[in-house]
Amino acid sequence: MNIPVEHVLVIPTPVFHQVGHFQGFCPDIDRYLSVILNPEHASYRPRNEMEQDPTYKQLIPYCVFRCEGKVFYYQRGTAQGETRLHAKRSIGVGGHVSTLDRDRESSPYLEGMRREIEEEVDLETGWVESCVGLINDDETEVGKVHLGIVHVFDLDNPKVQPREKSMINPGFASPSDLAHEIDQFESWSQICLRYLVDISD
Repeated sequence: MNIPVEHVLVIPTPVFHQVGHFQGFCPDIDRYLSVILNPEHASYRPRNEMEQDPTYKQLIPYCVFRCEGKVFYYQRGTAQGETRLHAKRSIGVGGHVSTLDRDRESSPYLEGMRREIEEEVDLETGWVESCVGLINDDETEVGKVHLGIVHVFDLDNPKVQPREKSMINPGFASPSDLAHEIDQFESWSQICLRYLVDISD
């Protein structure tokens, strides 16, 4: 039986470089989003091919849940799909935008973000969302083929529960406390934590 190949939202890496290459965190969201989410540049391509092709960047909504200055964190178990991230801690929830997200009410990107959140966690509280920046990390194999778009969800209450078995040891802590153990976190979370510590100082 042929298993359908997942097609995910990507942009050519040269398009990202034309807007302005950076390493780490960039808060200049308006400059980038108008280009990278433009159908003129963005397309859907086979995920299995894109995971090994640094000439494209897969666009990933990376959602951080925050309540009264503390952020949600968890550890990635071995059931998680991306083997390169196993056992790493994370403060981000999200994933690929796929062709499954095109036939919905809002933009495919926003639908993809909503779907990924619903698949990964139960949000049992109200929230206000803001897009705060982008992450690029060309120093890791995972980072070379992904571009993160960071969304912070400020929660009314710290009520976030993992739905996926691959998300273990969850909790809430201040960015500064988590930064003391920063080497335990995946690279994108390290980049986010440094940003969150900087804005809280």
